[in-house]
Amino acid sequence: MAASSSRVILFVEDEEAISAPFSKVLAREGFEPVVARTSADALELMGRIDPDLVLLDLTLPDGDGRDVCRELRRTSDVPIVMLTARGSEMDRVVGLEMGADDYVVKPFSGAEVVSRIRAVLRRSGRDARGVVAMRIGDIEIDPGARKASIGGEALSLTRKEFDLLAELARNAGQVVSREDLMSRVWDVNWFGSTKTLDVHIGGLRRKLGDDPAAPEYIETVRGVGFRLDVPGESPA
Repeated sequence: MAASSSRVILFVEDEEAISAPFSKVLAREGFEPVVARTSADALELMGRIDPDLVLLDLTLPDGDGRDVCRELRRTSDVPIVMLTARGSEMDRVVGLEMGADDYVVKPFSGAEVVSRIRAVLRRSGRDARGVVAMRIGDIEIDPGARKASIGGEALSLTRKEFDLLAELARNAGQVVSREDLMSRVWDVNWFGSTKTLDVHIGGLRRKLGDDPAAPEYIETVRGVGFRLDVPGESPA
């Protein structure tokens, strides 16, 4: 594919009645849509076009879009927005825990999905050019490169773990509420259970080497949220 300044969106949708008109909406909004109609096509295209975001329908003729999401997360941190008719809270939680960045229920408006795409791109760091790296004690975070290390050793973080660490680092020494973390890292319109936040905080703590009984880095402030402690400073 020729080089382009547009954000490339891999749109995985088998229904032409949806993919054709919405591709026009994406193009009109300055994106470059590339349509895949099957799971196999989506995975094959991923290896060729390196999209900025994947817009993923969950009902595909050759399988479940959740399997595509799972496979993408094995090799890529590309932002993923799921499109589905399944609108229960549990479906949404499962999708997000699989690694999706947002979850849109059909029927949807073009304006809503475009807004969510832009928000996910902002949160993902794909628009983080020029962002200053942060250092909190022996933890270093580079939002632009989406890299983090501790004591000079690279951390292998999932997308959400990185986003949580970066958000806590931006507010180092201060408590960030559970609701604010869900809003900033997942979705400003998030509703329902925050169980998925606990799952990702737990994974991040393990990779930082935190002892749950006496965490060195991420402190739980019961009933409120979490705080990334700054070495040498006593929490208020």
